[in-house]
Amino acid sequence: MAIKGFPESGISTERLVLRPVELAHAEALLAYYTVNRDHLQRWEPSREAWFYSVGAQRLRIADMQSRMAGDQALNLLIFRQADDALIGMCNFANFVRGAFQACHLGFSLAAEAEGQGYMTEALAAAIDYVFEHAGMHRVMANYRPENLRSGALLARLGFEIEGRARDYLLIDGAWRDHVLTAKVRMED
Repeated sequence: MAIKGFPESGISTERLVLRPVELAHAEALLAYYTVNRDHLQRWEPSREAWFYSVGAQRLRIADMQSRMAGDQALNLLIFRQADDALIGMCNFANFVRGAFQACHLGFSLAAEAEGQGYMTEALAAAIDYVFEHAGMHRVMANYRPENLRSGALLARLGFEIEGRARDYLLIDGAWRDHVLTAKVRMED
């Protein structure tokens, strides 16, 4: 699926390529979630057994593509250039246009890729793209208070804490508090 104005070869950084999710990625996405199931479980919504199937991933991808085509989201997969391995994803969702020009950011990274600066590299490029080419003024990202890695990552990227939401999202089977952060585009 071509996204208007998105580079055909993806967004390239020093070590990574970010590509919009495609149906052809279903098996790689399933492998990513299967290998990282225990690693991601603590930070994501509970997943039913059917989630771990190629068919379920195809349905999710089709939904993501529909949202991207409708200018409601940008769902990017993060591939390492050295071996073209899928190591993570970043999703810009809930696009609000008009006077707001804002979206929410969610992200995950494979356990084997943590601690190497990949997510900082990927999100810096993706956020620049969303500001410059998707016209966003504000990107909001929320994290669980005990997720120190995500908090530190967002701070490095220039996100500022704006508050705390009680019982914000149903994560890992329970309603969890979240720290609310945002990064606002600096106008020239």
